This record gives sequence, C-alpha cells and structure tokens, in this order.
Amino acid sequence: MATSVDEPNEDLVAKARRDRAARKNIFSRMWLFIQQVFAELKKVTTPSRSELVKFTTVVLAFVVVMMGILWVLDWAFGLLMIWLFGGGLTG
Repeated sequence: MATSVDEPNEDLVAKARRDRAARKNIFSRMWLFIQQVFAELKKVTTPSRSELVKFTTVVLAFVVVMMGILWVLDWAFGLLMIWLFGGGLTG
C-alpha cells in the first residue's frame, strides 16, 4: 500500500494510542511527543535555490504592495482629519 508523505507514521500513531490508553507518566508522554516531532521533521524538504528566490520575491512584492496600500490609506485619512477638524494647528 502506497503511503502519502503527509500521513503520520503508523508505528508512532499506534504507540500514541497505546500510551494514551495506558496513561503513562509525564516523561514518557514528553518523549513520545519528541519522537513525533522528529518524525514530522523528517518529512520536511528544503526548497531549492530557485524556489527560495521565487518565494522571497513573492514575499517582498507583497510587502511592498501592502506598504503602498497603507501609505495611501494613511495619507487619505490624514486629509480627511484635516478636512473634518480644521485647517491645522494655530498657536
């Protein structure tokens, strides 16, 4: 039977169910958690250089677009506040 990469390891799942049924002490449950974390980390793949450059470009482009939107909103609300509350500070 072919298994997907995202499916949990059956041995760890079975062990987790047995441990939950036995309700072991805190240290054995922590050890089981650490084993499950390492099992999940083995599924992680690092991106290639081209993927990394592409992802970085997308994130930076998104940040620049959001900065532009926020700058326009800040400018518009500033003008609105000046229009609502008067023409500036007098002193």
